[in-house]
Amino acid sequence: MIKENVAGFADMIVEKRKVKEAFFKQIDTIINWKQIDKEIKKYYRKGQSVDGRPSYSGLVLFKICLLQTWYCLSDYEVEEQVNDRISFSRFVGISMDDKSPDHSVMSRFRTSMTNKKAYNKLLKMINKQLEEKQIIVKTGLLVDASVTDTPRKPKGKKEYEIVEDRKEEEGVEVSSISLQELPKRGVDGDAKWLKKGGKLHYGYKQHVGTDENGMIRVVITTAANESDIKHLEDVIEAVDDFDHRAWIKADKGYQCATNDQVIKTKKMRNHIMHKALKKKPLTKYEKLFNRLVSKIRYRVERSFGSMRRWFGGGRARYVGIEKMHTQHLMEAIAHNLYRAPAIAVSIRVK
Repeated sequence: MIKENVAGFADMIVEKRKVKEAFFKQIDTIINWKQIDKEIKKYYRKGQSVDGRPSYSGLVLFKICLLQTWYCLSDYEVEEQVNDRISFSRFVGISMDDKSPDHSVMSRFRTSMTNKKAYNKLLKMINKQLEEKQIIVKTGLLVDASVTDTPRKPKGKKEYEIVEDRKEEEGVEVSSISLQELPKRGVDGDAKWLKKGGKLHYGYKQHVGTDENGMIRVVITTAANESDIKHLEDVIEAVDDFDHRAWIKADKGYQCATNDQVIKTKKMRNHIMHKALKKKPLTKYEKLFNRLVSKIRYRVERSFGSMRRWFGGGRARYVGIEKMHTQHLMEAIAHNLYRAPAIAVSIRVK
């Protein structure tokens, strides 16, 4: 009984733990930062600060972004924490004599990397290193989607502006006009409404593909009202390498003839759960098939839940679909690195 209580307490501590200095050392052992630094330099070159001193390298700024994601910190908060915590400054590579980059530097770095679509490449590169250590496997893909809500949603009555279908030319009467909803100040115009489970959401959707352990291999960001079923092919296309005869596992919401054909064309095994139709209930075999798939498929949902618990995922920090894609990618990178040491240990034990 005492052993069970101790085990339960240990599980609770692990669940609530924050990233510690020992974790940073483990990550430095797993990841070759020189390769990451070389990749970042393709998109971000340090110059000179306002007072003439050399600016911070892109790798330093990227590591600060990781700390920001792991600890759910704002640009202001992460600046303060890197200055105050020795473990943070050591991890990012800043000496005790130097100050942390201020919030404006972090914002400019994130914007520059977002505009150049660099975070997609960084996720692939980090995942490649994890694959080499067998922390990520390529036997198949678990696919699902999750909503990220934004607080910058429309409130009150809708306002409209009159939009002409074409400009009025001299002597030519305008053929027609249409009404277009007028974006209000403080509202994220790229986000959209979605009703899910009887609840309204305003925001974005991340379509994710993970390996069999729930390690995230690909992220695609759309407005919340985009259908999951239409983006299965996009998720598959974004993963450019699979083991021979890899499988695709997804819930019944992805079941359609188009997706079946896509999977067949890719020569992958179709493990999308069966869906009962009107006057055509599931057979005994189909029910068994669904149960077997669900025993593995839930791991992608667990990844969404983990990001929500650990990093405050599911809430939009930025405005616009491009920056929200950056948020989703950074959460994926942070998630994979956060889990990597434990998976590496389990591999050695086996």
